[in-house]
Amino acid sequence: MKLKTKDLLTLAELTPKEFVELIDYSIKLKKELKKGGNKPILKNKTLTMIFQKPSTRTRVSFEIGMYQLGGYAINLSSNDMQLSRGESIEDTAKTLSRYTDCIMARVYEHELLDKLSEYANVPVINGLSNSFHPCQTLADFMTIKEKKKFKGLKIAWIGDGNNVCNSMIYGAALSGIDMSIATPKGFEPDKTVVKESKKSTNIELTTDPFVATKNADVVVTDTFSSIHNSNTKRIKKFLPKYQVNSKLMKSAKKNAIFMHCLPAKRGLEVTSSVIDGSQSVIWDEVENRLHSQKALLASLIRA
Repeated sequence: MKLKTKDLLTLAELTPKEFVELIDYSIKLKKELKKGGNKPILKNKTLTMIFQKPSTRTRVSFEIGMYQLGGYAINLSSNDMQLSRGESIEDTAKTLSRYTDCIMARVYEHELLDKLSEYANVPVINGLSNSFHPCQTLADFMTIKEKKKFKGLKIAWIGDGNNVCNSMIYGAALSGIDMSIATPKGFEPDKTVVKESKKSTNIELTTDPFVATKNADVVVTDTFSSIHNSNTKRIKKFLPKYQVNSKLMKSAKKNAIFMHCLPAKRGLEVTSSVIDGSQSVIWDEVENRLHSQKALLASLIRA
């Protein structure tokens, strides 16, 4: 499939039809790989990966994904580039556009991605910013669709209304899934994202985790300090109330699944009994980063 958008920075660039088709394409590529391998549809294509932040899942899944589709990925940290010596984002974007077929960047400030997108002639993918994590959401909704049907579902988000939460809200809106979000006061998700998404589905904000998880089909959390400095004062605002534990999971449906984008801080946002329990699908979620990102790459990189 081919997407109309040049870039994927937030998920708001997609239509509901494109979002669902991208999820279905991800599942197709996963099945194809299991049957013997993916076709080299990105043969001789290159992906340049820029990392300002450390990465395990993002780097490995993109790099292996390009390889499995017949392409090649180049990994660059900020210190490997002239960006570290003051070259502008504009000049970097124009330079990389002459060499590569796609740019994936994992950055701190989302505005850097906006500039890359504006000045690059090739697709730009947000591998994570302080505002959004669309690649994670693609994997999450692929995982949900493998386990359940989208229609009539409810997602419960517990904890920090962070970058992953913002993208998941967009995913809920694009798939028509209701979402209930429980955060401490002052830690709500982006107001604009919530306002836009409420036009397409029911988005509920609460401070009560048990309200959010009541009759939920999917329970999701993330670290309380993924894009912030971890400190005791901050953690105290979340614990013990916003920890996903066995008691909280019992508030959801009996067949509810648990998800976490990882890395997890066991004993803080989630207990080991939940993360290792029968309702947890985190390892399928991890694997699906590979397949959903291959679908995204194949849909953005033009032949």
